[in-house]
Amino acid sequence: MKALIISDTHGLCQNLDKVLESERPYDLVIHLGDLEGAEDYLEAAAGCPVEAVRGNNDYFSDLPDEKIIEVAGRQALITHGHYYYVAAGVEKLIKEGMGRNVDLVMFGHTHRPLLRKKGGLVVLNPGSLSYPRQEGHKPSYMVMEQQPDGELKFLLKFL
Repeated sequence: MKALIISDTHGLCQNLDKVLESERPYDLVIHLGDLEGAEDYLEAAAGCPVEAVRGNNDYFSDLPDEKIIEVAGRQALITHGHYYYVAAGVEKLIKEGMGRNVDLVMFGHTHRPLLRKKGGLVVLNPGSLSYPRQEGHKPSYMVMEQQPDGELKFLLKFL
């Protein structure tokens, strides 16, 4: 099982197209919000199932604010993160994930990649493909791969 995890594309599809092409094949694409009208484009371009949530800039989107999905036999809370004030830290989001008894929490919004483990909970942010804010300002995304032994491996990648 291979999942491509992206966020904060903001309607700009050039880098999205590069990542979709370079990472094929994958089984699932997870978009963590701020698609800004590119929902249908992503669905068509991905060529596989897509899970997505609404971000703070997705004003007219019908996407849910958050949802729990099953990924590689694990429960994952996916959200953009702005309702959890992730720009000020991820503690509230970690508490929410633990309270919902999920294995993974995935969020966007900050445009900065993050991968953290807290107890049995994995918290991640793939950063932004369009407007990266971390040092070096390289567009980023994550790939999650289930290993033969069932463990999950997370790779932070840059364009």
